Amino acid sequence: MASRRRPQQTWLKPGVFLGALVPLAAILIRAQTGALGADPIAEALNQLGLVALIFLVASLACSPLKTVFGWTWPIRIRRELGLFSFFYALAHVSTYTGLDQSFDVRAIFADVTERKFIFVGFAAFVLLVPLAATSTGAAVRRLGFVSWKRLHRLAYVAGVLVAIHFLLRVKIITTEPLAYAVIVAGLLLVRLVALKRSRPSPRASGTREPIPGKA
Repeated sequence: MASRRRPQQTWLKPGVFLGALVPLAAILIRAQTGALGADPIAEALNQLGLVALIFLVASLACSPLKTVFGWTWPIRIRRELGLFSFFYALAHVSTYTGLDQSFDVRAIFADVTERKFIFVGFAAFVLLVPLAATSTGAAVRRLGFVSWKRLHRLAYVAGVLVAIHFLLRVKIITTEPLAYAVIVAGLLLVRLVALKRSRPSPRASGTREPIPGKA
């Protein structure tokens, strides 16, 4: 009996691409119609940062979903999710530096060095830059898969920093930032357990543990 082929899901990546642009379109429409509230720049900053966090969490969830449920389709869109996370993070930072601070380098430097939540958010953005820059197949070949994989584990560090940034930003801890922090912690835990299980044991690797009393 011929084996059934799994659906290729050719719509998956185009669907992610189009869906990922919806939040940006919504923010731009609200800005044009004056529906961003009394402080539109602050509202745009908050919305762009939240969308960046959502896409980052979604990209971090791809490997744990495969580990826990055996799903392979999230791996196929992990790169797109990560790049859109960087895209929205870049829009968030650009809105802050350009619209909120008018490219005032001194004011930006003072914010980064004196306000904890901005420092943590800036650190997370810095980590996302090399991840986005090395997201291509050519970068994998140039760095080597092992080195590339180690570098991209920084995405979990960035996720933790963004969750902390969100918690510090709201001042009074509410359900939403706390929920994202718990999700990031859970994804990190699943990933750490999977990495630990994937490491070969001393016996499997052919090395013998020393016998006590013998050289």
